[in-house]
Amino acid sequence: MTSIDLNADLGEGFGRWQLTDDERLLSVVTSANVACGFHAGDAVTMRRVCELAAERGVRIGAQVSYRDLAGFGRRAMEVPPAELTAEVAYQIGALEVFARAAGARVAYVKPHGALYNRVVHDEDQAGAVVDGVLLAGATLPVLGLPGSRLLELAGKAGLPVVAEAFADRAYSDEGTLVPRGRDGAVVTDPDAVVERSLRLARCGTVTSYAGTTVEVRARSLCLHGDTPGAVDLARRVRERLEASGVTVEAFA
Repeated sequence: MTSIDLNADLGEGFGRWQLTDDERLLSVVTSANVACGFHAGDAVTMRRVCELAAERGVRIGAQVSYRDLAGFGRRAMEVPPAELTAEVAYQIGALEVFARAAGARVAYVKPHGALYNRVVHDEDQAGAVVDGVLLAGATLPVLGLPGSRLLELAGKAGLPVVAEAFADRAYSDEGTLVPRGRDGAVVTDPDAVVERSLRLARCGTVTSYAGTTVEVRARSLCLHGDTPGAVDLARRVRERLEASGVTVEAFA
């Protein structure tokens, strides 16, 4: 039987400002990508999300980013590899404190935003992220785009790799994500997102921005938590998957 993990970006608030409905999304997803303070998130938010995730049996992942609170981690930045390595390890370590306090552990690592897109092709930045995971002291699985330099280097370093897909993002013919600044980069039609989710889970394919069929073999499906109606959409996706015989469970 086909199975897939559902992950969402959570804890993306700061102080009194809250972006994601963490509590409700944690009733739907199987893995939580928790912001670690560099693009969003603060100590109180990180602790709360870890406690909620642990209570619900949801896997906790460190969503690491460039240091860019003002730009929500979506601005291109030039960070020396050694600095990026240290900052990735720092973010993982910060989240691990709260995960352990909640009776859980950080179970994987996923880059966010500009860093996520950069490590698809940039070997130096991808290597720095891998080195940061290793510096944090654990052989944590790494989530990323299929065919990315990140997953290639992580695998060579002995880290488990988990390919990820996005039902609400447009793909190029090469299997990369269309930049957010382009019209149509984000799929906003809920029915389309639901059907794309099912196709990705069962067939491993998606229709590209240009209308061609692109292979995207993934073990985890990302549901963005910062879009309008995110909770209802996530619930619809899960219900559609399960009704079609797809098992929704955390990746092994």
